[in-house]
Amino acid sequence: MITQPGFLASEFPPGVESFDYKSLIPSLDGTTWGPAFTKLTLLVWLAVAIVIIFFLVTYRNPTLVPTKKQWLAESVYGVVRNNIATDIIGPQGVRFAPYLATVFLFVFVTNLWSIVPLAQISPNSHLAFPVVLAVLTWFIYIGIGVKKHGLLGYLKHSTVQPGVPWWVHPILIPIEFLSNLILRPITLAVRLFANMFAGHMILLVFTLGGVALWNAGPLLLKPAALGSWAFAIVMTLFELFILSLQAYVFTLLSATYFQSSIADEH
Repeated sequence: MITQPGFLASEFPPGVESFDYKSLIPSLDGTTWGPAFTKLTLLVWLAVAIVIIFFLVTYRNPTLVPTKKQWLAESVYGVVRNNIATDIIGPQGVRFAPYLATVFLFVFVTNLWSIVPLAQISPNSHLAFPVVLAVLTWFIYIGIGVKKHGLLGYLKHSTVQPGVPWWVHPILIPIEFLSNLILRPITLAVRLFANMFAGHMILLVFTLGGVALWNAGPLLLKPAALGSWAFAIVMTLFELFILSLQAYVFTLLSATYFQSSIADEH
């Protein structure tokens, strides 16, 4: 086991301790903060700051003829508003565009940490963070559905399929209830978590596999180590595509759930 001295001291191979940055945050009395403040928590707060600063800087003084910074902010927001919110939900989707744009950027930035040196892990590879995002979306689409149809009306809207024979309803209603009201946030969270966790593990396998092969001793294993690192670089580029796609899919599914809650027909 190798210990690396310095600001980002860690052990090799990495263990649970590599997720914890509490030693970097001393309190006023000289002790360290408790284990609740972890590396992932730090990355989440940094992602929040990046998203806020991005819009503050790029859209501080909007003009009729946009500057490059203003164009960048409007392009990001416009893609979510036009290609997701209004395309999926319809004209009413404009009122959900701020939330969807925020979710898209937040998920994208938190996913992006997985390929940033020294960070090299996405908070979304920890199940707790996708669960919070999914539950927030769940509260919104349940809330707007109840507001649109009323509580009993929304339950009927979500569970009763029109045009189905009466004798099928005892079987279909529990399935629709589980699918539309219970399983949606679960699948939304697990999809994001599983993809980011799998990507993190793949990069870890090839990176640490190269280190293990390089340190193994025999000279013949050195080319294999270089090949493993080269494949890690290729997978990093692929991971950039996957993390962008997952941010888009999470936002797209959120918009789809909103649309199903406010639709007049099931």
